[in-house]
Amino acid sequence: MNMQVSIIQVGNSKGIRLSKTLLEKYKITDKVELVLEDDCIILKPVAEPRKNWEEAFAEMHKNGDDKLLMDSVFEDENWD
Repeated sequence: MNMQVSIIQVGNSKGIRLSKTLLEKYKITDKVELVLEDDCIILKPVAEPRKNWEEAFAEMHKNGDDKLLMDSVFEDENWD
């Protein structure tokens, strides 16, 4: 899909305005990644790979899903 947007004045700089629909569709919040390729500028949402992990781990603990699946690898080793 191609779309034209106007360049707007933002202080001493210029920028583009993205609609609420686009922001929601692509889950854009505070930052975007700017990718420069040949004659194109690509805006990509910034992924937050560990977002909500704390809540997920708390839920796992509550359900007892945070147990080790196998014993320690070094259980039979003698380190003396």
